[in-house]
Amino acid sequence: MLLLATRSLRAFHARGRRDVGLHGAVRMASGRPSSGGKTLDVKLVTEEPDLVLAHLKARRASDEQVSSVSDIADLYLRRKELVKEQQGALTQRKSLSAEIGKLMREKQDAEAAKLKTQVEYANSVASTAEEQLHQLEREMDSLMLQMPNLLDDRVPDGDDELNNEVVLEWGVERRKVGEGYLWHDDIAAKLGGYDPAAAARLSGARFSVLSGPLARLERAIVQFFLDQHTAENGYREVSVPYIVSRSTLTGTGQLPKFEEDLFAVNHQVNGEDAFLIPTAEVPITNLHRDEILEATQLPLSYVGLTPCFRAEAGSYGRDTKGLLRQHQFHKVELVKITTPEQSDAEHEALTRDAEECLRLLELPYRKVRLCSGDIGFAAAHCYDLEVWLPAQQTYREIASCSNCRDFQARRMALRYRPAPLGAAKEAGKGKKSTVLCHTINGSGLAVGRTLVAILENCQEEDGSVRLPEVLVPYMGGTTKLEPVAKK
Repeated sequence: MLLLATRSLRAFHARGRRDVGLHGAVRMASGRPSSGGKTLDVKLVTEEPDLVLAHLKARRASDEQVSSVSDIADLYLRRKELVKEQQGALTQRKSLSAEIGKLMREKQDAEAAKLKTQVEYANSVASTAEEQLHQLEREMDSLMLQMPNLLDDRVPDGDDELNNEVVLEWGVERRKVGEGYLWHDDIAAKLGGYDPAAAARLSGARFSVLSGPLARLERAIVQFFLDQHTAENGYREVSVPYIVSRSTLTGTGQLPKFEEDLFAVNHQVNGEDAFLIPTAEVPITNLHRDEILEATQLPLSYVGLTPCFRAEAGSYGRDTKGLLRQHQFHKVELVKITTPEQSDAEHEALTRDAEECLRLLELPYRKVRLCSGDIGFAAAHCYDLEVWLPAQQTYREIASCSNCRDFQARRMALRYRPAPLGAAKEAGKGKKSTVLCHTINGSGLAVGRTLVAILENCQEEDGSVRLPEVLVPYMGGTTKLEPVAKK
């Protein structure tokens, strides 16, 4: 971990500070064709396979995902053949049925009987084609569900987090730089109320038990975040289920690809397999699944607090110390549903709302644009906010703010109806066909990591922790957490 932290810090200083505008004055030459705001669907995969392949390769996609492009194209061509075959059989059946009717009226029963045999054959051909179409479409759908989103033009090319683009850094002068700073779990132990042994007895590794001042501090952080986002930023607070169905997780992109990272539930919900939510993004974004919204309703802005449950199957051996990587943690999530025209501006706004929380807490952080090899499966464009942790002398992720464009909306069948324009509007008619919404999500913020950042950045030499001023009212006027005397 320390080696990774050192490499990350060295890479950061090598890049230096780079402030960019909305569309980024700094851009790595990716060489991939522009996505042009196109929808990733079967039509695009078959008509512009080179575009899709370029974006898959930029993401460092698996060989299986790359080969699925040609598989989908083959299935699509076979589908066209089957549709033609089915339509031909149905047309023949219709024509023969009319001829049979005519023959029956003319009392030519023998001739009609011959044609009925041909009708039966046409029915068989049409029925077989329909069955094959259903199977073929299931195969295409399965392959499409494994395909990650297309990338925004601003996403730099790169293999991993070392290639992410630093957009800005805030509070550099506040950073505690040097050796000797305590890890958050050591600080928490001195304050009392942190009991990893009890957590291990209850649930095993990667769980925590907080009590007393630390539990209250966690609650204060939550209340501050919710108040900030509702009262100051205009989000609508929602309380959502913590158990969701397979189709709900498929809608936001966690399934089928990331099933091993989820906690499955023994009982079904709504007739489907059920899972604990890995993030509130899942239930909140799905609130309008299978709906057609009106343009006047958008943008929608939601905030919700939930626990998050993650098996972290691919992270064995990483961040085993303290509270950084837990199977269960609380997070305040921000979600926006927008039109394509609102999308970029609302993504920037959501990211600023998350940043403002860090600034009010006086926590040094940096904002990075994720590169093509590090960006999430459903995201087209993503900023990570990384908070400074003195004990590791590096930045660690505390929020990820993603614009998924219409990727999730397509999977969820979430659309809106644009408002009629001009003469059509004046005449009270001319409702347009529906359009896929855009979805945006981000942490506002991860509660556990905020607690970690406060403990490490606000530690004093005597072992106490000075509380950020904005949290003092939520702590009943307490300005400092003092270490407990050893018994």
